[in-house]
Amino acid sequence: MTVTPDATAADPAGNAATPAPSLRSGSLGTSDIAFFVVSAAAPLTVMAGVAPLAILMGGIGAPAGYLLAGLTLAVFAVGFTTMSRHVRSAGAFYAYITRGLGRPVGIGAALLALIGYNAMEIGVYGLLGTATRDTAHALFGADIPWLPVSLAGLLLIGYAGYRSIDFGAKLLGVLLVAETGILVLLAGGVLVKGGADGLSLASFAPDNVMVSGMVAVLAFAFAAFTGFESTVIYRREARDPARTVPRATYLAIGFLGLFYAFIVWTVIQAFGDARVIAAAAANPADLFFSAITTYVGAWAADLMRILIVTSVLASLLAFHNAINRYGLALAEEGILPKALARVHPRHRSPYVAGIAQTVLGAIVVLAFATAGADPYMQLLLWVNTPGMLALMLLQLLAALAVPFYFRRVTHTEGVLRTVVAPVVAAALLTGAITLVVTHLDQFTGASTTVNAVLAALVPAVLVSGLVLARWLRRARPEVYAHFAAEPPAATGD
Repeated sequence: MTVTPDATAADPAGNAATPAPSLRSGSLGTSDIAFFVVSAAAPLTVMAGVAPLAILMGGIGAPAGYLLAGLTLAVFAVGFTTMSRHVRSAGAFYAYITRGLGRPVGIGAALLALIGYNAMEIGVYGLLGTATRDTAHALFGADIPWLPVSLAGLLLIGYAGYRSIDFGAKLLGVLLVAETGILVLLAGGVLVKGGADGLSLASFAPDNVMVSGMVAVLAFAFAAFTGFESTVIYRREARDPARTVPRATYLAIGFLGLFYAFIVWTVIQAFGDARVIAAAAANPADLFFSAITTYVGAWAADLMRILIVTSVLASLLAFHNAINRYGLALAEEGILPKALARVHPRHRSPYVAGIAQTVLGAIVVLAFATAGADPYMQLLLWVNTPGMLALMLLQLLAALAVPFYFRRVTHTEGVLRTVVAPVVAAALLTGAITLVVTHLDQFTGASTTVNAVLAALVPAVLVSGLVLARWLRRARPEVYAHFAAEPPAATGD
């Protein structure tokens, strides 16, 4: 049976029932939720770390790839946010998929979401270690081991997740402004000085967009939006969620798509259309630092290195908060242990789920370290890649669920929102997943065998969820029957 937010707990003396602590409703506005999901994407890290490869592979047309990915996800958001007005469950993806495609697929999606979001966060602890190590070496000439940094990061993120959602929103707001601010500073320097050869819009010319390398750019671009859909996870803590959640979703997609395209375009202008590919090929990791040194100053390059570390921390906190709320929802459903449904009486955070997630992260990080694995090439890329694929598959299943759901219920939504947009989004997302899978080696740098295993993990998790659903229907019929049930109306909606 699903535990509702207004559930009661017995008084220790047995005299009366007292309300059980619940998440703090009405805490988050549109900008707060947008900060969470944009921070999860780690814009500075994506730009400085991945965009040079997109330019190298797709040429000067790379900015258009980010726009195309953003447009695709905006189409997906049409049906996704329309359904968010009708489905109030805290289960987000899995609740939507359950309503449209049935409980077995919904339970499979729940398991997929849990594994996917965990993989997206835990792998990034490898990036935290390497980014901090590289920054310390570049600024101070110091060589520090990555493992203590990653473990310290686990504790820091665990503590931030333990605190209230208001604390997390304020912290992410500061970190996000800082990391986007340094990129805006770079762009401003390039625009004021007119770039290397004058400003050009050749990046958006059809001849430069319709090139073979654009396939790889699109794969990178879709990955750069990972986590945007987690807006709905914060529904129970949002003010006026029927309005706030859709607005935050569109705000996140619009900002990321336009911002990514703009920043990549300005970096191309910094080197010039004719020379940027050679510069990216010579040293992709240094492309953004070289540009900001030339157009702003060496101090800005040093600051950018520091802010990459804080960008990674912001991403970790955003994913950690999302995972905790998924864990809380699944514990309330009866899928995960009941203890994970506990909410802190003062901070009103899902603190037990957060502790469990921190412990799991520490186990995985220590396992990779003990095996002598590289924190970037293996911990980050091998763990993140199946997580990214899992979230993309969830998006596809959610898009497919929308028209099936609206066929079964009485509603006043238009056919464009309930059928056309979701079907188009499903087709586009199928293409996006195909692009990523067929270019997996560019994400992992691993062998064909390793890539095959990483790709196979995602459908294996989904199938495991279907098996779990079958078992629940037979062994725990009450849990199965109430899975993803709507909460009572008095939840702030």
